[in-house]
Amino acid sequence: MDPNHEKDTKAESQSVATVRGPDSSDEIELPGGWLYRRPRLFGRWTLPHFASPIVQLCYVAFVFFLCPGMYNALSGLGGGGQVDATVADNATVALYSAFAIVAFFSGTVCNKLGVRITLGLGCFGYSLYIASFLSYNHNQNAVFVIVAGAILGVSAALLWAAESVIMISYPHESKKGKSIAIFWMIFNFGAVIGSIVPLAENVHSNESGSVGDSTYIAFLVLTAIGMALALAICNADKIVRHDGSKVIIIKHPTWKSELLGLWEVLKSDYYIVALFPMFLASNWFYTYQFNDFNLARFNLRTRSLNSLLYWFSQILGAWVWGTLMDMTFLSRRTRARAGLVGLFAITMGLWGGGYSFQTTYDRASAAVPSSKLDWTSDNYGGLCVLYIFYGIFDSVWQTYTYWILGAISNNSRKLAILAGFYKALQSAGAVIVYRMDAELVSYMGMLASTWGLCAGSLVFAAPVVWLKITNHSELKKDLEFSDEVEADLHVKNEV
Repeated sequence: MDPNHEKDTKAESQSVATVRGPDSSDEIELPGGWLYRRPRLFGRWTLPHFASPIVQLCYVAFVFFLCPGMYNALSGLGGGGQVDATVADNATVALYSAFAIVAFFSGTVCNKLGVRITLGLGCFGYSLYIASFLSYNHNQNAVFVIVAGAILGVSAALLWAAESVIMISYPHESKKGKSIAIFWMIFNFGAVIGSIVPLAENVHSNESGSVGDSTYIAFLVLTAIGMALALAICNADKIVRHDGSKVIIIKHPTWKSELLGLWEVLKSDYYIVALFPMFLASNWFYTYQFNDFNLARFNLRTRSLNSLLYWFSQILGAWVWGTLMDMTFLSRRTRARAGLVGLFAITMGLWGGGYSFQTTYDRASAAVPSSKLDWTSDNYGGLCVLYIFYGIFDSVWQTYTYWILGAISNNSRKLAILAGFYKALQSAGAVIVYRMDAELVSYMGMLASTWGLCAGSLVFAAPVVWLKITNHSELKKDLEFSDEVEADLHVKNEV
């Protein structure tokens, strides 16, 4: 051990607080200050301190509840809440084009600026985007919507980079599945609440139309609150886990070291390219689900109900899959392989069912206003169940992908870069598929591209899952990646 480090540790211990964890009789030492003060619940039981992984995870999930959650609620209606999806499609192409470019470097930006600043910058675009649709209701200014979409792409890339660091590097590797599930549940509960707004507004109307100003105003207020709350998040260097260990970070990153880090990851973890098709597919299915299924076949109030059920089903799917991925009676390698096989089976079964329904309509028939289905229609029950399972599929796909990234490393710097690759490829896929929809590719063609990409990408990912996912991440490899790290002595408990 470095003697200087030992002296620093002893000096630091003089200003720490000793507390007793709620799940252990062992006393642990935390630094002084309000960030590490544990509110007493009753008796000996206390709540986690603010700078703990679970509190920070829930906090950032609530920010996502208010910002991306409202965006998802709006997107789930199809066409951004408008009857014609063309403007929303073009704005989404601009959004994901900017997202794809910026996301590639977003992990680098997050490592340099820190989680708090990155998260704050990332929330701005959501309010602007929703305001642009409010404006469009009155002046039909499509250019404003498209520009707002591009700005949102930049913001979202930063926001998701910061969130990924919190979600997959703060928790112990044995709890990453549950952490991903908790985030995804709270985040999607925002979309559930957001979906109630247009549903309540249109519950007595069976017409097909655009959402009103009140829906956009409600979403705008909520995203503004989220933007304000984002500025109170803690940076990674302040985080202390329940056992006293800290997150592996680089102390003083430079722009040069972070840009070189992109190359270092691709060089040391070259096999990550086999996961790129899986990253590409992770937003591809939204276009078909939202525009070519929900918007194409249902009137406004039924679309609103479908959207609510879609996002609510994600809460269930994330919890179940995240819990399964953390099962302790199976090794992590076995869980990774079983998860991939299970996801492939779900993909084939679900999209096979979607194909069966897709044979009943096309773009021409869906364009007839009288063809829109209502929740009182005879065949609505089966289609509602199908849409619920589309939502579950999304949460399972995202949860598993994040879990795989978390199984590759525990180093927050590397994970930020990997998450940047993930979001960049994810956004590039969205650019392609939304453009396909705007160019009026047949609904069957949209479904076929979605089904084929999802299934094929899992085949490409199989060698990585089988050969590269180990039972524990190597601490030595994680430490070697960063030139300087802040690694507590207790970090060895993680492996």
